[in-house]
Amino acid sequence: MTLQAFTPINPGIPLNTNRLQLGYSGKTIIHALDLAIQPHQITALVGGNGCGKSTLLKSLARLLKPRSGQIFLYDQDLNRLPGKSVARRLAILPQGPVAPEGLLVGQLVKQGRYPHQNWLQSWSEEDERLVRKALADTHMLELADRPVESLSGGQRQRAWIAMALAQDTDVLLLDEPTTYLDLTHQIEILDLLFELNQKQQTTILMVLHDLNLACRYAHQMIAVKDGEVFRQGPPEQILDFDMVEAVFGMKCHITTDPLFGTPMCIPYGKGRQIRHEHNSNPV
Repeated sequence: MTLQAFTPINPGIPLNTNRLQLGYSGKTIIHALDLAIQPHQITALVGGNGCGKSTLLKSLARLLKPRSGQIFLYDQDLNRLPGKSVARRLAILPQGPVAPEGLLVGQLVKQGRYPHQNWLQSWSEEDERLVRKALADTHMLELADRPVESLSGGQRQRAWIAMALAQDTDVLLLDEPTTYLDLTHQIEILDLLFELNQKQQTTILMVLHDLNLACRYAHQMIAVKDGEVFRQGPPEQILDFDMVEAVFGMKCHITTDPLFGTPMCIPYGKGRQIRHEHNSNPV
């Protein structure tokens, strides 16, 4: 079947897809997906392990070629654009990035300016300004001369985000930016991204596992199940008992976050029952 040309309904949408199909080694992961990422908002991709969240993010960053369908960066076919042209509009922070041994934080962040360099244009005052701004926005200026491998988990993640910010793009994709971080550093990173969105109107799409943090920080949530969008919309409209049970196979109680007024998921489990039985056993 020949794919018909598709024109985005709203060219102002930063990323949208038309019947996107993705997969690896003969296995289809994403099935005929139609998706639109809203501009100037934070969108959280949520779903169970293996549902296709990270695969979708890689494809949106042009790290994985679609089997069929199209991806549009604004009104242009993503996979037909020159690499540097894409990198000037869209940055990605993959899960668990690794820096070369001995690389300094400042050197890492400067890599974000690579898409803006060419043989006619050397390092400029504007490049220097944006690198320093990225370091300042992520509170990493004082650590610019430290090797990346010497940093704590939270500091290292901020360094990688600073590199993405130095790229100076409209759209930022992040694959599980809070993975392996303790709760303090998770909140620190998400606060940073929220501030970036509020101050610079950056469109942010990120994969998150924690439903409650996704509800707190995201304007939109996309729940993915078996390679398809199960629900999409503001957290208060899509997070309920039925969604959590269908997408995660888990029963829960939905209440309201007492601090933020956003939906909060309390999963059912046997922890209290097990603890009660353990405590009631005679010594």
